[in-house]
Parts: sequence; structure tokens; C-alpha cells
Amino acid sequence: MILKDTLGKIVDFQRKELRKRECGVERELFKLLDMKCPHALIISGIRRCGKSTLLRQITKKLDNFYYFNFDDQRVSGFEVSDFEKLDEVFHELNGESNFYLFDEIQNVSEWERFVRKMQDSKKKFVITGSNASLLSRELGTKLTGRHLINELFPFSYYEMLKLLNKKPSLSSFEVYFKNGGFPEYLRYDNEAILQEVFNDIILRDIVVRYGLRNTKIVKELAIYLLSNAGKEFSYSKLRKLFDLGSTNTVISYISHYEDSYLIFTVPRFSYSYKKQLVNPKKVYAVDVGLTKANSMSFSQDNGRILENLVFLHLKRKYKEVYYFKNKNECDFLVKEKGRITQAIQVCYKLDEDNKEREINGLKEAMNNFQLKKGLIITFNQDDTFKNIQAVSAWKWMELY
Repeated sequence: MILKDTLGKIVDFQRKELRKRECGVERELFKLLDMKCPHALIISGIRRCGKSTLLRQITKKLDNFYYFNFDDQRVSGFEVSDFEKLDEVFHELNGESNFYLFDEIQNVSEWERFVRKMQDSKKKFVITGSNASLLSRELGTKLTGRHLINELFPFSYYEMLKLLNKKPSLSSFEVYFKNGGFPEYLRYDNEAILQEVFNDIILRDIVVRYGLRNTKIVKELAIYLLSNAGKEFSYSKLRKLFDLGSTNTVISYISHYEDSYLIFTVPRFSYSYKKQLVNPKKVYAVDVGLTKANSMSFSQDNGRILENLVFLHLKRKYKEVYYFKNKNECDFLVKEKGRITQAIQVCYKLDEDNKEREINGLKEAMNNFQLKKGLIITFNQDDTFKNIQAVSAWKWMELY
């Protein structure tokens, strides 16, 4: 429990700090947020990807609002019963408002009880969080049908162009290819920023939150997965490689990484859900700059860096992304409304040695799902092979 007087000082301080924050580059997600919708708007994503700045942008649409950041160390003892005092402080300091902006709310157990109660009084909420599992579990119990989830990622190529005032070109894409999309890193080009983000996720979002003991293994496994982005993995092989007690331990660790948005796992497509669970998955990092800053091996593989960037571009737009593997392999399948609509191959540089392999994998996927067109994303090549188009990544990301 926290004293009301203490809450008042924190609310006043946080609101002033929020107003000092630059509105920055308008995020692509900002245009999609419907502030008139009666549902709670949930914005989830990895630490430091710009969720608080997005809230600052949202305040420009509001005449008045209440704001509170639960990631503030001064409110580490905040309990669900403290919401009543917090609401009193809001009214005393900021007058009447229908809009509540809550940052990193997953730090408070049972927060959804207060939100549900206030929604019944026609109050509007915009809520951010950096743990997908905690948010979804709590939303699924008390706010079923009364919330909309939006995922925020580090900057896309297009957002990076706006931030750095650059135009679409191969040279600007090389900057994105090298640095990724974390806003602070793009501004200051200091790898220590990305190393701090990684350590915060491992320690605060995983080790402390889940009461894990072996910090060293948690960190080493995370770095291993980041370093092997674009590759298949199996839980049993990882258990042996890291000498862990059970496969369930590996499964829980990877689940924690995913919930914290550090990595994404992509299943091999199958019409059988059981086969999807059993088949090896592929892993991708949330940001190539973050991976490079914390792993030497990844930075030397241009093909997997490009593949990771293509995956992130697809992930921003589609909920269901798979990879295809039969006689040949195709990097990505996109599923929309119950059917596969796109097959995409990624190849850093097409040449006579790899052309047939890349095209055959794509053709097999196209034939399997009766697709008329296929796409190969390259670093800087544009070509056409009948119903298959090869296009430079920077052109595809700009237009698509």
C-alpha cells in the first residue's frame, strides 16, 4: 500500500515528465488507434520500443487525461486496492476526465478489476505493457470482449526514414540493416543502450518476475536463440546443449522470452495443429540491432539478418506467419482468414548457384497452396522469373 500523499507527488511528477517528452516520429500504429471506441486499447511490446512516446502522441488528441507509469520504482508496492486512492488523486490534481493512460500496468496484480469497474462507468483506457502473457491472461478473465490488443515493435524501415530524415534508397536501408529499429539507438548510435535493454529484459522481465535462479543459463540461452535467428530449433536439442533438467524447463524459458517480446517463434505450416506443435520451429529476434549488440556471430550472416528484417515486416502486418518445408523449403507463408495468401522467399543475393534452389522452394509452396504469384526478397536485386518476382528489400518495405 502507498500513502495518498506519496501518490500525489508521483502523479504530478510523472505528468510533468510526460509533457516534457518529445512526441517524436508518429508511429504507424497511431493512425490505427480509434479513440472513440468504447473498448480498452491495449498496446503491448518490448521495453524501450516507444510505448510511452506513443502515449505522449495520444495525449495530443485529448483535452484532459489521467496518466500513471507503474514501472516507476517508487510505486513498487502498489496494490490493486491503491487504485481508489490513485483515482482520488487524479481528480484532485487534474480535474474531470474520461481518459486513463496507464503505462506498464502488468506490474500490478489484478489491475483488470479496476479497469472493468471504471469501464462500467463509461471511462476510456489506453494501457501499455511489456509482457504478452500477463496481459492476455488478465484480459481474458475480466475484460473479455472489452479490449483491443495492438502490438508495437521497434521502428519499421519507414519509421526510421522519418526519424533520421532520410529517403528510401539502398544507402538508407543499409543503415536500417545495420542498426535495427530501437529509437534511442537510432538517435545516439551507442550499443550500450541495446545491451542495457537486453539485460533489463533478462533480469527484470524474466529472472525476477518468474523467480528463476540460474540467471547465467537464462542469459546464455537467450543469446544463443538470438544468434541463431532464422534457424530451426527443437526443445530436446536445446535441453541437451544447455544441460537442463527437463524439456519443460526449455519450453518455459522460451515462453518467457516470447512473452517479453525478445524473440518470436514461427511454426512449420501443417493443416494438423498437433504436427505444428511437434515439428521444429524457427526463431527470430525482435530487432537485428539488439541481436548484433549482444552477439558477435549473428552480425556476420547477412542472409539471416535480411530474413529477420523481412519476418518483422510481415509480423507487423499479419497475425499468422509460418515457414514451409517439404521436399524444398520456403521461408514464409502468410495466412489470412483461414487460407495461405502469400509465399515469400528471402535470399540476400541471387546467383547461378542458389537460384534454382530458391525458386524451387518457392514454387513448391505456390503449387501446394495454389498461389499464382511468388515473391523473392533480396538485398538489392530486381528481376522476374515468369510468375515469380524478385525485389529489393528496401523497395518492398517502402511500398508494402
